[in-house]
Amino acid sequence: MKNFIVSIFGILFFRWAYPGFDYHNVPFRLVMKCFLAQKILRINSHVPWPVHWTSEVKGIENIQRGPESPGLSVGCYIDGRNGIIIEDNVWLGPKISIISMNHNLLDYNAYVKANPIRIGRDSLISANCIILAGVELGPHTVVAAGAVVTKSFLEGNQLIGGNPAGVIKKLDFYNENLDQLV
Repeated sequence: MKNFIVSIFGILFFRWAYPGFDYHNVPFRLVMKCFLAQKILRINSHVPWPVHWTSEVKGIENIQRGPESPGLSVGCYIDGRNGIIIEDNVWLGPKISIISMNHNLLDYNAYVKANPIRIGRDSLISANCIILAGVELGPHTVVAAGAVVTKSFLEGNQLIGGNPAGVIKKLDFYNENLDQLV
């Protein structure tokens, strides 16, 4: 009975604190800590979704996202000033950097306009990855840990990695119900 009451309280709290947030895969304690950091201590208070207190999110008005929360992992840097589009079921690992804006090489005070970064549905961005301005990733793209993605990989269903990132291997189509088959 106690777990049921805590679950109901958690669901009601999530809906009140972060409307539209997909709370199903996120531990209640983590969201409570983010809430305290954002709403009480005012760390990342400008972001309307839960963000880890060690992460930094810029340009939220130019970030389009599904129900996920970019920056919920530890130590992320997400700069959306030039635009970021994150489709559904995208998992972002710890200490990633998604940088949508780049400096002009002849005038460091000026920025280069580029297309927004687009991360296709059912993708996984592993720990310590860097995704640079103008990159587009197709659906079901897995970016290996530590990769630096400098160009687009539109095909999808692939594992990319390295510096600069390249295709490591092709993947089968993503199956969201695979865990029920095992």
